Amino acid sequence: SMKVFRKLNTRHGGYIHDVAYDFYGKRLATCSSDHTIKIWDKKSGGKWTLTQEIKGHSGAVQKLAWAHPEFGQILASCSTDKQINIYEEQVETGTDDRSWSNRAQVSDSRDTITDLQFAPRHHGLKIAACSKDGLVRIYEAVDPSNLSVWPLLEDFEVDKEGCTCLSWNPCPFDLPMIVVGGKSGIKIWEYHETYRRWQPVASLDGHTAALNDVAWAPSVGRSYHLIATACKDKRMRIFKVSQGDDGKYDVQTVADMDHHKAEVWSVSWNMTGTILASTGDDGTCMLWKADLEGTWRRTLATSSGSSGFAKSGGAQGGSAAAAAASSSSSTAAEMKTDM
Repeated sequence: SMKVFRKLNTRHGGYIHDVAYDFYGKRLATCSSDHTIKIWDKKSGGKWTLTQEIKGHSGAVQKLAWAHPEFGQILASCSTDKQINIYEEQVETGTDDRSWSNRAQVSDSRDTITDLQFAPRHHGLKIAACSKDGLVRIYEAVDPSNLSVWPLLEDFEVDKEGCTCLSWNPCPFDLPMIVVGGKSGIKIWEYHETYRRWQPVASLDGHTAALNDVAWAPSVGRSYHLIATACKDKRMRIFKVSQGDDGKYDVQTVADMDHHKAEVWSVSWNMTGTILASTGDDGTCMLWKADLEGTWRRTLATSSGSSGFAKSGGAQGGSAAAAAASSSSSTAAEMKTDM
Protein backbone atom coordinates (compact mmCIF):
# COMPACT_ATOMS: atom_id res chain seq x y z
CA SER A 1 0.00 0.00 0.00
CA MET A 2 0.95 3.64 -0.28
CA LYS A 3 0.25 6.16 2.42
CA VAL A 4 0.86 9.80 3.21
CA PHE A 5 3.77 9.97 5.66
CA ARG A 6 4.15 13.74 5.77
CA LYS A 7 1.96 16.69 4.91
CA LEU A 8 3.34 20.23 4.76
CA ASN A 9 1.40 23.40 5.27
CA THR A 10 3.63 25.44 2.98
CA ARG A 11 1.83 28.71 3.71
CA HIS A 12 2.15 29.68 0.06
CA GLY A 13 -0.34 32.39 -0.86
CA GLY A 14 -1.44 30.69 -4.10
CA TYR A 15 -1.50 27.40 -5.99
CA ILE A 16 1.67 25.31 -5.78
CA HIS A 17 2.89 24.79 -9.33
CA ASP A 18 5.89 22.57 -8.66
CA VAL A 19 7.69 20.58 -5.99
CA ALA A 20 11.26 19.38 -6.53
CA TYR A 21 13.50 17.09 -4.49
CA ASP A 22 17.24 17.60 -4.63
CA PHE A 23 19.44 14.69 -5.76
CA TYR A 24 19.58 13.02 -2.34
CA GLY A 25 15.96 13.62 -1.31
CA LYS A 26 17.07 15.63 1.72
CA ARG A 27 15.90 18.99 0.42
CA LEU A 28 12.66 20.10 -1.18
CA ALA A 29 11.77 23.26 -3.10
CA THR A 30 8.23 24.47 -3.70
CA CYS A 31 7.01 27.30 -5.92
CA SER A 32 3.71 29.03 -6.30
CA SER A 33 1.58 31.56 -8.14
CA ASP A 34 2.35 33.87 -5.18
CA HIS A 35 5.72 34.58 -6.93
CA THR A 36 7.76 32.84 -4.21
CA ILE A 37 10.02 29.80 -3.84
CA LYS A 38 10.46 28.01 -0.52
CA ILE A 39 13.33 25.71 0.46
CA TRP A 40 12.69 22.88 2.93
CA ASP A 41 15.32 20.76 4.68
CA LYS A 42 14.73 17.33 6.17
CA LYS A 43 15.85 17.34 9.80
CA SER A 44 16.42 14.47 12.21
CA GLY A 45 13.27 12.49 12.82
CA GLY A 46 12.07 13.14 9.28
CA LYS A 47 10.61 16.57 9.96
CA TRP A 48 10.67 19.05 7.06
CA THR A 49 11.63 22.57 8.12
CA LEU A 50 11.29 25.76 6.07
CA THR A 51 14.79 27.26 5.84
CA GLN A 52 14.45 29.94 3.16
CA GLU A 53 11.84 31.91 1.25
CA ILE A 54 12.99 33.39 -2.06
CA LYS A 55 11.28 36.25 -3.87
CA GLY A 56 12.88 36.72 -7.27
CA HIS A 57 10.08 36.68 -9.83
CA SER A 58 7.39 39.20 -10.74
CA GLY A 59 4.99 36.47 -11.90
CA ALA A 60 3.79 32.98 -11.01
CA VAL A 61 6.72 30.56 -10.61
CA GLN A 62 6.05 27.64 -12.94
CA LYS A 63 8.86 25.10 -12.52
CA LEU A 64 11.98 24.35 -10.44
CA ALA A 65 15.15 22.37 -11.16
CA TRP A 66 18.11 21.38 -8.99
CA ALA A 67 21.58 21.09 -10.51
CA HIS A 68 23.65 18.00 -9.77
CA PRO A 69 25.32 18.45 -6.34
CA GLU A 70 28.83 18.19 -7.83
CA PHE A 71 28.24 21.77 -9.05
CA GLY A 72 27.08 22.95 -5.61
CA GLN A 73 23.68 23.85 -4.23
CA ILE A 74 22.13 25.45 -7.31
CA LEU A 75 18.43 25.90 -8.04
CA ALA A 76 16.81 27.26 -11.21
CA SER A 77 13.27 28.60 -11.60
CA CYS A 78 11.11 29.85 -14.46
CA SER A 79 8.04 32.03 -14.49
CA THR A 80 5.23 33.73 -16.33
CA ASP A 81 7.47 36.84 -16.15
CA LYS A 82 9.42 35.24 -19.08
CA GLN A 83 12.53 34.90 -16.93
CA ILE A 84 14.84 32.16 -15.64
CA ASN A 85 16.48 32.76 -12.26
CA ILE A 86 19.56 30.91 -11.02
CA TYR A 87 20.04 30.71 -7.24
CA GLU A 88 23.01 29.46 -5.24
CA GLU A 89 23.29 28.63 -1.57
CA GLN A 90 26.44 29.72 0.20
CA VAL A 91 27.77 29.09 3.69
CA GLU A 92 29.15 32.06 5.64
CA THR A 93 32.85 31.55 6.36
CA GLY A 94 33.48 30.33 9.89
CA THR A 95 29.77 29.77 10.61
CA ASP A 96 26.96 27.38 9.79
CA ASP A 97 24.81 30.22 8.43
CA ARG A 98 23.46 29.52 4.96
CA SER A 99 21.71 31.83 2.53
CA TRP A 100 20.45 31.72 -1.05
CA SER A 101 21.46 34.41 -3.55
CA ASN A 102 20.11 35.21 -7.00
CA ARG A 103 23.19 34.72 -9.21
CA ALA A 104 21.68 35.26 -12.64
CA GLN A 105 18.54 36.29 -14.48
CA VAL A 106 18.04 35.13 -18.06
CA SER A 107 15.30 36.74 -20.12
CA ASP A 108 15.43 35.77 -23.81
CA SER A 109 11.93 34.28 -23.99
CA ARG A 110 9.08 36.23 -25.58
CA ASP A 111 6.43 34.44 -23.51
CA THR A 112 5.92 32.34 -20.37
CA ILE A 113 8.67 29.77 -19.74
CA THR A 114 6.81 26.53 -19.09
CA ASP A 115 9.55 24.06 -18.14
CA LEU A 116 13.27 23.79 -17.49
CA GLN A 117 15.77 21.08 -16.59
CA PHE A 118 19.49 20.91 -15.97
CA ALA A 119 21.36 18.66 -18.39
CA PRO A 120 22.81 15.36 -17.12
CA ARG A 121 26.10 16.20 -15.44
CA HIS A 122 28.25 14.60 -18.17
CA HIS A 123 27.15 17.44 -20.49
CA GLY A 124 28.41 20.09 -18.05
CA LEU A 125 26.46 22.77 -16.21
CA LYS A 126 23.79 23.40 -18.85
CA ILE A 127 20.08 24.08 -18.62
CA ALA A 128 17.33 23.67 -21.22
CA ALA A 129 14.11 25.69 -21.07
CA CYS A 130 11.00 25.67 -23.23
CA SER A 131 8.49 28.46 -23.70
CA LYS A 132 5.05 29.30 -24.94
CA ASP A 133 6.81 31.15 -27.77
CA GLY A 134 7.53 27.68 -29.24
CA LEU A 135 11.30 27.65 -28.70
CA VAL A 136 13.70 25.55 -26.65
CA ARG A 137 16.75 27.46 -25.42
CA ILE A 138 19.91 25.95 -23.95
CA TYR A 139 22.28 27.89 -21.70
CA GLU A 140 25.63 26.98 -20.16
CA ALA A 141 27.63 28.27 -17.22
CA VAL A 142 30.98 28.12 -19.01
CA ASP A 143 32.74 28.78 -15.69
CA PRO A 144 30.83 26.91 -12.92
CA SER A 145 32.60 29.11 -10.35
CA ASN A 146 30.94 32.19 -11.88
CA LEU A 147 27.19 31.60 -12.00
CA SER A 148 26.41 35.15 -13.12
CA VAL A 149 27.19 34.36 -16.78
CA TRP A 150 24.90 31.98 -18.71
CA PRO A 151 25.38 32.49 -22.47
CA LEU A 152 22.73 31.16 -24.86
CA LEU A 153 24.26 28.16 -26.67
CA GLU A 154 21.38 27.17 -28.94
CA ASP A 155 17.74 27.89 -29.57
CA PHE A 156 15.42 26.02 -31.92
CA GLU A 157 11.70 26.13 -32.71
CA VAL A 158 9.79 23.03 -31.66
CA ASP A 159 6.08 23.89 -31.70
CA LYS A 160 4.58 27.06 -33.18
CA GLU A 161 1.60 26.65 -30.84
CA GLY A 162 3.86 26.61 -27.79
CA CYS A 163 6.07 24.20 -25.83
CA THR A 164 4.86 22.84 -22.50
CA CYS A 165 7.43 20.32 -21.18
CA LEU A 166 10.83 18.76 -21.80
CA SER A 167 13.18 16.08 -20.48
CA TRP A 168 16.86 15.27 -21.20
CA ASN A 169 18.08 11.81 -22.16
CA PRO A 170 20.06 10.84 -19.02
CA CYS A 171 22.23 8.19 -20.75
CA PRO A 172 25.96 9.16 -20.78
CA PHE A 173 26.68 7.05 -23.88
CA ASP A 174 24.33 8.90 -26.27
CA LEU A 175 24.58 12.20 -28.08
CA PRO A 176 22.72 15.04 -26.32
CA MET A 177 19.00 14.37 -26.73
CA ILE A 178 15.86 16.08 -25.44
CA VAL A 179 12.22 15.07 -25.70
CA VAL A 180 9.92 18.10 -25.97
CA GLY A 181 6.14 18.23 -25.68
CA GLY A 182 3.80 20.96 -26.77
CA LYS A 183 0.31 21.88 -27.85
CA SER A 184 0.48 19.92 -31.11
CA GLY A 185 2.64 16.89 -30.29
CA ILE A 186 5.88 15.54 -28.88
CA LYS A 187 9.25 14.90 -30.55
CA ILE A 188 12.74 13.73 -29.69
CA TRP A 189 15.53 16.14 -30.67
CA GLU A 190 19.20 15.18 -31.04
CA TYR A 191 22.28 17.38 -31.30
CA HIS A 192 24.21 16.64 -34.50
CA GLU A 193 27.89 17.40 -34.16
CA THR A 194 28.35 17.50 -37.95
CA TYR A 195 25.70 20.16 -38.52
CA ARG A 196 26.18 21.72 -35.06
CA ARG A 197 22.46 22.03 -34.51
CA TRP A 198 19.49 20.22 -32.94
CA GLN A 199 17.32 18.13 -35.25
CA PRO A 200 14.10 16.11 -34.71
CA VAL A 201 14.77 12.38 -34.96
CA ALA A 202 11.52 10.76 -33.77
CA SER A 203 7.90 11.55 -32.96
CA LEU A 204 5.86 10.10 -30.08
CA ASP A 205 2.38 9.86 -31.61
CA GLY A 206 -1.07 9.15 -30.22
CA HIS A 207 -1.77 12.22 -28.11
CA THR A 208 -5.04 14.04 -28.81
CA ALA A 209 -4.41 17.10 -26.65
CA ALA A 210 -1.60 19.20 -25.19
CA LEU A 211 1.15 17.57 -23.12
CA ASN A 212 1.47 18.47 -19.44
CA ASP A 213 4.63 16.54 -18.61
CA VAL A 214 7.24 14.22 -20.06
CA ALA A 215 9.91 12.12 -18.31
CA TRP A 216 12.84 10.27 -19.90
CA ALA A 217 13.67 7.20 -17.81
CA PRO A 218 17.19 6.31 -16.66
CA SER A 219 18.27 3.42 -18.94
CA VAL A 220 19.98 1.28 -16.34
CA GLY A 221 20.97 -2.00 -18.03
CA ARG A 222 18.57 -1.52 -20.96
CA SER A 223 19.33 -1.42 -24.68
CA TYR A 224 16.32 0.85 -25.31
CA HIS A 225 14.79 3.99 -23.83
CA LEU A 226 11.50 4.55 -22.01
CA ILE A 227 9.69 7.89 -22.09
CA ALA A 228 6.53 8.61 -20.11
CA THR A 229 4.00 11.34 -20.92
CA ALA A 230 1.17 13.00 -19.02
CA CYS A 231 -1.52 14.46 -21.23
CA LYS A 232 -4.51 16.73 -21.12
CA ASP A 233 -6.46 13.96 -22.90
CA LYS A 234 -6.65 12.11 -19.53
CA ARG A 235 -4.09 9.47 -20.47
CA MET A 236 -0.65 8.43 -19.25
CA ARG A 237 1.53 6.80 -21.89
CA ILE A 238 4.88 5.04 -21.97
CA PHE A 239 6.93 4.83 -25.18
CA LYS A 240 9.76 2.44 -25.97
CA VAL A 241 12.44 4.02 -28.18
CA SER A 242 15.04 1.81 -29.91
CA GLN A 243 17.80 2.71 -32.33
CA GLY A 244 18.32 0.46 -35.36
CA ASP A 245 21.58 -0.42 -37.12
CA ASP A 246 20.83 2.35 -39.62
CA GLY A 247 20.79 4.92 -36.81
CA LYS A 248 17.07 5.59 -37.12
CA TYR A 249 14.78 5.43 -34.10
CA ASP A 250 11.81 3.10 -33.74
CA VAL A 251 9.04 4.20 -31.36
CA GLN A 252 6.47 1.86 -29.83
CA THR A 253 3.65 2.65 -27.40
CA VAL A 254 3.97 0.11 -24.58
CA ALA A 255 1.39 1.63 -22.20
CA ASP A 256 -1.69 3.80 -22.74
CA MET A 257 -3.58 4.21 -19.47
CA ASP A 258 -6.73 6.15 -18.57
CA HIS A 259 -6.88 5.12 -14.89
CA HIS A 260 -6.85 8.72 -13.66
CA LYS A 261 -10.16 9.41 -15.47
CA ALA A 262 -9.04 13.05 -15.47
CA GLU A 263 -6.28 15.27 -16.83
CA VAL A 264 -2.89 13.72 -16.03
CA TRP A 265 -0.54 16.38 -14.68
CA SER A 266 2.84 14.78 -14.15
CA VAL A 267 5.02 11.69 -14.47
CA SER A 268 8.28 10.89 -12.64
CA TRP A 269 10.63 7.86 -12.69
CA ASN A 270 12.63 6.34 -9.89
CA MET A 271 16.42 6.30 -10.29
CA THR A 272 16.53 2.92 -12.06
CA GLY A 273 13.66 3.65 -14.45
CA THR A 274 11.64 0.67 -13.18
CA ILE A 275 8.83 2.45 -11.31
CA LEU A 276 6.80 5.38 -12.61
CA ALA A 277 4.71 7.78 -10.53
CA SER A 278 1.84 9.73 -12.07
CA THR A 279 -0.56 12.32 -10.67
CA GLY A 280 -3.83 13.60 -12.03
CA ASP A 281 -6.69 16.01 -11.58
CA ASP A 282 -8.61 13.19 -9.87
CA GLY A 283 -6.51 13.79 -6.75
CA THR A 284 -4.63 10.48 -6.97
CA CYS A 285 -0.97 9.54 -7.11
CA MET A 286 -0.34 6.19 -8.84
CA LEU A 287 2.71 3.94 -9.15
CA TRP A 288 3.31 1.79 -12.25
CA LYS A 289 5.62 -1.17 -12.81
CA ALA A 290 6.19 -3.63 -15.64
CA ASP A 291 5.55 -7.35 -15.03
CA LEU A 292 7.79 -10.16 -16.30
CA GLU A 293 6.10 -10.03 -19.72
CA GLY A 294 6.80 -6.30 -20.00
CA THR A 295 3.18 -5.24 -19.45
CA TRP A 296 2.88 -2.06 -17.40
CA ARG A 297 0.45 -2.34 -14.51
CA ARG A 298 -0.70 -0.03 -11.76
CA THR A 299 0.68 -1.35 -8.49
CA LEU A 300 -0.43 1.36 -6.06
CA ALA A 301 -2.79 4.31 -5.89
CA THR A 302 -3.65 6.79 -3.19
CA SER A 303 -6.01 9.72 -3.02
CA SER A 304 -5.37 13.17 -1.64
CA GLY A 305 -9.00 13.57 -0.69
CA SER A 306 -9.03 16.76 -2.76
CA SER A 307 -9.73 17.63 -6.36
CA GLY A 308 -6.31 17.29 -7.90
CA PHE A 309 -2.54 16.99 -7.81
CA ALA A 310 -0.48 19.35 -9.89
CA LYS A 311 2.89 17.62 -9.67
CA SER A 312 4.71 14.47 -8.64
CA GLY A 313 8.42 14.07 -8.23
CA GLY A 314 10.93 11.64 -6.81
CA ALA A 315 14.47 12.16 -5.55
CA GLN A 316 17.08 10.87 -8.00
CA GLY A 317 18.89 9.15 -5.16
CA GLY A 318 15.72 7.81 -3.55
CA SER A 319 13.26 5.00 -4.14
CA ALA A 320 9.67 5.18 -5.30
CA ALA A 321 8.88 8.11 -3.06
CA ALA A 322 6.83 10.95 -4.52
CA ALA A 323 6.04 14.46 -3.46
CA ALA A 324 2.79 15.89 -4.73
CA ALA A 325 1.49 19.43 -4.75
CA SER A 326 -2.26 19.74 -4.51
CA SER A 327 -3.80 22.00 -7.14
CA SER A 328 -7.01 22.24 -5.14
CA SER A 329 -5.44 23.51 -1.93
CA SER A 330 -3.07 26.43 -2.22
CA THR A 331 -0.97 25.38 0.76
CA ALA A 332 -0.77 21.57 0.66
CA ALA A 333 2.20 19.43 -0.25
CA GLU A 334 2.21 15.71 0.52
CA MET A 335 5.02 13.15 0.66
CA LYS A 336 4.01 9.61 -0.19
CA THR A 337 6.00 6.43 -0.07
CA ASP A 338 5.71 2.86 -1.26
CA MET A 339 5.28 0.91 1.96
